[in-house]
Amino acid sequence: MPGTNDSPAWLIVMQREIVARVMNKAYLFGLLVTVLLIAGIAGFFAWQSQQVDTYDVAVTAGDDAAATAVEQAAAELGEDGGELTVREVANADAARAALEDETADVWLSSGPDGWTLAGWREPDGSLTRLLTPVVERVTVTERAEALGTSFDELAAGGDLVTERLDGGAVDPGVVQFASFALAFLFFMSAIGSGQMIAASVVEEKQSRLVEIIASAVPLRDVLAGKVLGNSVIALAQNLLFATVGVVGLALTDFKAAVPAMTASLGWFVVFFTVGFVAVAAMYAMAGALASRLEDLQGTTAPMGVVLMAVYLTTFGADGTLERVLSFVPVTSIVSMPVRVLSGDAGWWEPVVALVLLAAFAAGVVLVSERAYRRALLQTGGRVGWRQALRAG
Repeated sequence: MPGTNDSPAWLIVMQREIVARVMNKAYLFGLLVTVLLIAGIAGFFAWQSQQVDTYDVAVTAGDDAAATAVEQAAAELGEDGGELTVREVANADAARAALEDETADVWLSSGPDGWTLAGWREPDGSLTRLLTPVVERVTVTERAEALGTSFDELAAGGDLVTERLDGGAVDPGVVQFASFALAFLFFMSAIGSGQMIAASVVEEKQSRLVEIIASAVPLRDVLAGKVLGNSVIALAQNLLFATVGVVGLALTDFKAAVPAMTASLGWFVVFFTVGFVAVAAMYAMAGALASRLEDLQGTTAPMGVVLMAVYLTTFGADGTLERVLSFVPVTSIVSMPVRVLSGDAGWWEPVVALVLLAAFAAGVVLVSERAYRRALLQTGGRVGWRQALRAG
């Protein structure tokens, strides 16, 4: 394999892995589909954020209280970019007819027994939430005037100001979305790239090509090249997905969170780069333990279970559990960047978590390398990892 090239053997293997993946049409098609899916989701949310709420509210002639309430609600909705229109009708029968032929969304009426918001079907929940406090304010205003005072005087000192004490400035919804997105991104990248590494190893083993490679290149270099090559591919793939996602986020109502999200993604890339080395080494070992492609399901099952557990535990984790997971190797790949995004992590915590992850990755690589070398040339059937470690 070397001989005509002065590059180190591991670098040649690494280049070969990258070229083989880039030239793989199935991989490129899957990559394109994933990018289009992410772009489509981002485009949908961007389109949703540009939508304007519009409502037509019917009020009967002479119902001044209802008309006042609708006008106040229209002013509040207009500040948020929505639109609410008053449609005055002659009487109750005309209001019902307007609801039936859908020229009005709801009918607001006031009376001695209180207020009623009627719809041909169940009134829209957002409109109900908008009108409820307005109706209460109009009612209190009328009664305050009857007592010789005003609503403002009665409500003085009743303003509620919100304050966040944890120092975070990112919307909790953005943090929860980031938790899901990073967990999903890690799971898909690790599973997809890991399975490709394992399949590549067992194909070379099954075709006896590995015997030719082993006679020319140290098996440590072969493993190093495969791990590094696939790590570069996985990293580039994640950077592409993250870029598309951040651009899409910038087009939504959550665009203010883009700077914080970018910092979080930066930490995710660093943690993923270190952690994926361990994942790639384990999948390469799994490929070496198999003698046929049919054996891969059994040899890669433990890694699949671990990665699924990481996905399920990190997605939606909160409080003490999230803090603990942010220091545990592998789960820290997702949990620590999420804590950075939420502002819950001190400057030193990602550094400590990264050191722990690097130490774990180094240990996994050493164990996987030993099992990989001792199982790769055994073709008598599926090899157990304990058997591979004990083999001479």
